[in-house]
Amino acid sequence: MSLSLDPQAIARFRRLGTLTIFAVYLVILVGGIVRASGAGMGCPDWPTCFGQWVPPTEEAQLPANYHEIYAQRGYESTQFNPVKTWTEYTNRLVGVSIGFLIFLTAWSSRIFLRTDKTIFYLALSSFFLVGFQGWLGSTVVASNLKPIMITLHMLLALGIVALLIYTITRSQRDVIGQLDGSNVSRAVRTVLKVAMAMTLVQVAMGTQVREAVDFIAHEHSYIERQYWRDDFPIIFYVHRSFSSLILFTNLWVVWQLRKNVAPGSLLLRTGYALAGLIVTAILAGVCLDRLGMPAVVQPIHLLMANMIFGCQFFLFMCLGYAQRRDVGGNFTQKEESAY
Repeated sequence: MSLSLDPQAIARFRRLGTLTIFAVYLVILVGGIVRASGAGMGCPDWPTCFGQWVPPTEEAQLPANYHEIYAQRGYESTQFNPVKTWTEYTNRLVGVSIGFLIFLTAWSSRIFLRTDKTIFYLALSSFFLVGFQGWLGSTVVASNLKPIMITLHMLLALGIVALLIYTITRSQRDVIGQLDGSNVSRAVRTVLKVAMAMTLVQVAMGTQVREAVDFIAHEHSYIERQYWRDDFPIIFYVHRSFSSLILFTNLWVVWQLRKNVAPGSLLLRTGYALAGLIVTAILAGVCLDRLGMPAVVQPIHLLMANMIFGCQFFLFMCLGYAQRRDVGGNFTQKEESAY
């Protein structure tokens, strides 16, 4: 497939797509910072912030009756805080940058219309999903940060990343297919499916924990964080214990890769990255549990959870392309349709 296309165009598409994926992860991190710091309503309107395209830096720049103005719009507790305002505004700027990047990615994917139209349509779908994500972000603000809306916003970001990973990996399948995965048991890919399902369950439980933490944080006015743990729901303890199952399941996958693929292989390096992400996520969870919910750790824990799923999905795709080749080194029609 790739032999009939300009290698530079393919490389440009890969770079743009990869940059977009990391930009989505960046907005997830910044969004986590917004949520952990209670800055979600730092800008009570959208797309402007306090009615301005560039938000103010001090309260004197706002109308004297701005409290009444926003109270009439349903935001009675609006109080200008420059740190929270600019934290939320930065979150929006990163989100806008993703819009530009995903547009460039979709535009550069048009080269695949001659060889694999699915890649183009997937990239185009990602572009429209990012637009929908922007609209959903405005709905989050309009809902006065309802937990269910925040959760939907985060889950959609996870879906966009997965779609982008699928698109970029598919565009590179001729290269990835040269990896030697012949000694890796097919059971490894099956276990990876289970591991991904477990990660999604863990993320779902994590969203419930975060919704509870948001309520607790509001009750404590985002201070006295060392006492928040006393009010954690039972789902927190299930979430904490389930992490052990996730760790051992994924470590088995990494162990199988270490035994059966060459040192330095992309498959093994991805496996090591996956193990590192899971260990980091668990350590972040331990810090949240034992060190009084430090605000700096919350977005790290959230980011690691999202990156774990992305890494698992990428490894799953790579293993599939490395194992599903015919004798001549080409994808069979049946195997093409499986992706």
